[in-house]
Amino acid sequence: MAGPLVVVYDRGAASAAEIAVGLGALGPVAFLVNPSGYTDRTGEVLRRLGDVVPLTGDREADLAAVRRLTPAAVLTFSEPMLPVTAWLADALGLPFHPIATTGLLTSKVRQRERLRLRGVDDVRSRPISSIDEWAAARDYVGLPAVVKPVYGQGSRNTYVIPDDAVAHRVLAPLLPAGRVSTVVVEELLVGRSGGPYGDYVSVESYHGPQGLRHLAVTGKLPLVPPFRETGQFWPAAVTDVERKEILDLATRALTAFDLGPGLTHTEIKLTERGPRIIEVNGRLGGHIAALARHCAGFDVVRLAGQLALGQPVTVPPIDQPDRVHFQYHTLAPVEPCELLSITGAADVRQVDGIDGFRAYARVGDVLDADVMTRHLDLLWGRCDRPADLAALIGAAQRRICYEFRFRDGIRRLSAADLHREVST
Repeated sequence: MAGPLVVVYDRGAASAAEIAVGLGALGPVAFLVNPSGYTDRTGEVLRRLGDVVPLTGDREADLAAVRRLTPAAVLTFSEPMLPVTAWLADALGLPFHPIATTGLLTSKVRQRERLRLRGVDDVRSRPISSIDEWAAARDYVGLPAVVKPVYGQGSRNTYVIPDDAVAHRVLAPLLPAGRVSTVVVEELLVGRSGGPYGDYVSVESYHGPQGLRHLAVTGKLPLVPPFRETGQFWPAAVTDVERKEILDLATRALTAFDLGPGLTHTEIKLTERGPRIIEVNGRLGGHIAALARHCAGFDVVRLAGQLALGQPVTVPPIDQPDRVHFQYHTLAPVEPCELLSITGAADVRQVDGIDGFRAYARVGDVLDADVMTRHLDLLWGRCDRPADLAALIGAAQRRICYEFRFRDGIRRLSAADLHREVST
């Protein structure tokens, strides 16, 4: 009997249920679980969906535990778990991105170096480990700049730096003895005017027996400052010429890495100079599994499993549907608060063009002050044209209401109110 598909699990781009459904037809599933607050909350669900093996951090013990499972494949949908997955796959002789490749994919410093070395993109960047190194980095990168962690996702600790005063205010609490040991100072890529759409896209791709293939170019809704994501849609609102330029750049970027079998998510800024690489991620993009399922009935989690097993894959065209399929997220407040209530779920589902609504936040959740992307919910649906998105999402936003307890009292805010507040 074939062994299980082992999923190295923590918070990531696919939920436990999506993983169990997507991989279940390929064989039994076992979850190799990283201990965290997130997996503590999802532990009961995981145990209902497959075998659960805790990661201990002791490499010999963890490898022995996985060997006992005699896995048929090992894979992950979680950015922080990429290095562990690569190490396990290498030790077990199973297909995955090589260890060196995951180092390039997860380190923003090493990734930029590789892209420059291979002539793919010349975005200026420099790592610094103390405030004393700021001036040299500023002179090299220029202003305005972006400060971001070397490792991480979700825009955590990512800031726009327009001048020295802001740099010192941002860097002082971050660097030793702060929250991180090193940050990257990077050239700010200025997007072209996108109108009602975001000034960036992502390219969803896979690498397998047939080589590198692209699944979709994903259009984005406008970012909320500094870099908080609000949603995405297929098909992207780009011309055929722009689409070719975007895919050509993604191909050159991904070819610069020694990829193993699996999925990738490449973020690309649309600038007046043409498309530029924001970053390359060696895993499934956030919420892409649901978008592909709603848009085309295609399971990209299953695709990831087939690639990990070395199976041949057949992928239909999924990013050029007859109608525009979208996802939208309400962003959490940037002030610390407690969530007291959520209302309007039934009303929003009655809006023509809205297919579903799911709350992520729970009553009683305490939300810290943060600039990272934190989604309170997921709203999805479809419309005839990209130009219809703003009106449809606006109608839905007015029906979803959240009540919070802030330091200065209780406030009831619609999703539209929240969008205005976090955008200013």
